[in-house]
Amino acid sequence: MIIMSDEKKKKFRGFAGIVSRLVEPLNENEEFKVKFKDTEVKVLLNAKDGKYAALLVIDNGKIYVEGMKNTPKKNLKKKLLGWDGLLQAKTSIFLEILESDEISLGKVIGKILTGRIKIRGIKKVLILLQLFRL
Repeated sequence: MIIMSDEKKKKFRGFAGIVSRLVEPLNENEEFKVKFKDTEVKVLLNAKDGKYAALLVIDNGKIYVEGMKNTPKKNLKKKLLGWDGLLQAKTSIFLEILESDEISLGKVIGKILTGRIKIRGIKKVLILLQLFRL
């Protein structure tokens, strides 16, 4: 996996920018570095009503975000991006989950059952719950 150097980092637009600002401070968190030191996973977060998606990459104790346009739909294919998990919902649902003080599996499952969230590779997506507890 390729790790972006500080000089190569881009300013992300839209949803990818929000995700980047939320997760990249974890690179300074020692608990995160230890807990995820042997983890390699890519989770695609797609705000389907926005213009951009965010590919969240955890690579052996480092985390970064890659932003890409989510149209045409083929831009987000698993074969093209190599993601392990997909979480797709409207931007308002993502913000509701992210702004919550306590992200719980029950809240997420409720939204899945009502069709407000689409998940592929649920085991890999559940890693997000661990991230936001740090």
